[in-house]
Amino acid sequence: MDEEEEEGDEDEEDAPTHLPFAPAEEESLEETTTVDPSYTISLIRQLIPNGSSVEKEFSDKQGLPEERSVGRKDQLEECGCILWDLAASEPQAELMINNLVIEVLLENLRTANSSRVKEICLGIMGNLACHESVVAAISLKKGLIATVVEQLFLDDVKCLSETFRLLAAILRSSAFVSWAEALLPDEILSRILRIVGKTDNSTLLEKIIDFLSTVIDNRDVIAMLIQPLLKLGLVDRVIGLLTTELERSPDEKLDRSGSLDLVLHFMEELSVIHCVSKAMTSNDRLIKVLVNMIKSPDKVEVASYCASVVIVISNILTDGKHLVPMISRDLPFLEGLLEVLPEVPDDDQARYALWSILSRVLAQVQGTELNSLSLDRFASLFSGKFGLIKDDLESQVVDEEKLTPEDALLKGWISRCVSFKTIYTSCPSWKSRS
Repeated sequence: MDEEEEEGDEDEEDAPTHLPFAPAEEESLEETTTVDPSYTISLIRQLIPNGSSVEKEFSDKQGLPEERSVGRKDQLEECGCILWDLAASEPQAELMINNLVIEVLLENLRTANSSRVKEICLGIMGNLACHESVVAAISLKKGLIATVVEQLFLDDVKCLSETFRLLAAILRSSAFVSWAEALLPDEILSRILRIVGKTDNSTLLEKIIDFLSTVIDNRDVIAMLIQPLLKLGLVDRVIGLLTTELERSPDEKLDRSGSLDLVLHFMEELSVIHCVSKAMTSNDRLIKVLVNMIKSPDKVEVASYCASVVIVISNILTDGKHLVPMISRDLPFLEGLLEVLPEVPDDDQARYALWSILSRVLAQVQGTELNSLSLDRFASLFSGKFGLIKDDLESQVVDEEKLTPEDALLKGWISRCVSFKTIYTSCPSWKSRS
């Protein structure tokens, strides 16, 4: 988002950030479950907008609201933040739902001019949505889904972060269908992708990637949304995120140390989806970026960085066999790939992915007539890095009687690698160089 957009209105710039954690299933919530119900209800009262229709509805249900103090804005924020915390408790969430909290929050989202008020209301909803017992009541409230989706068009970073957190929580619940349908229009998905491409805020980046990962994890939701997202440029937006993080200065990278890993892990998730992987194979920009990351002399500094890149490349090659000849001729890439071996000894997924890439490369080289110079260069590289391969073999002893399908496949890849070493170190052109 633009710097001006991130700052928001001047009068809200110094507002304290209140980001309570979403409720954990096993978390002890004794303090919140023993709160006097009348206290919770009085807090909801303080959030009712003056003169709103919900004010009369609440009065009919609970009696006349208490007189409010002069510092309305401060009081609203204080009460809202307490409710935000209380909403992490399921009994409190149910009490709040039964006492018109959704109606109050919805009215504030519709009428409030303050971004801070909207952020608090969205935060409360986000915690409420974590409880399966109340998601149906939230989703069935007339006009609520459309109003929440409208918040995606705000330019306030904190509001957007809470909107994506709320959407992720809902899509993980049993009430996901109506919410996923509300996201289908092109203008909504385009706005989401625009935020992906523009955000420079690490918290918002975390929330939007969590939202998109939730979309991917739900088979029904991804079936509805993946083709529209691809059509609107999902792959290009994610590549933009990756290149932006790579191009940051060393100081910026230090401040945002988790952002690159976050983007790469999300690319892993995407590359597993067949139609996305297929789209990735035709994106020359992505292939170039990933190959250059493996070539980078700095890659071994972060093991998770190496693992994710290798996994993404391997997944792409599954649908992009036409790319194998190109990477087979790129000796600096192959050298970098072999240097990754010591960085992923305990990451089975990354290790399988790396051997899969090498296996495809070796098969390509063995099936291609190379001139003497090219062959010698390839054999020289391979022989020079064979110590890394030997160390990897010795560190991964496999019980022959307990071979998993993955282990059997890995054994086949290693055998091909070893046979290549034997063949080409014994060929005449190689001997002449020894």
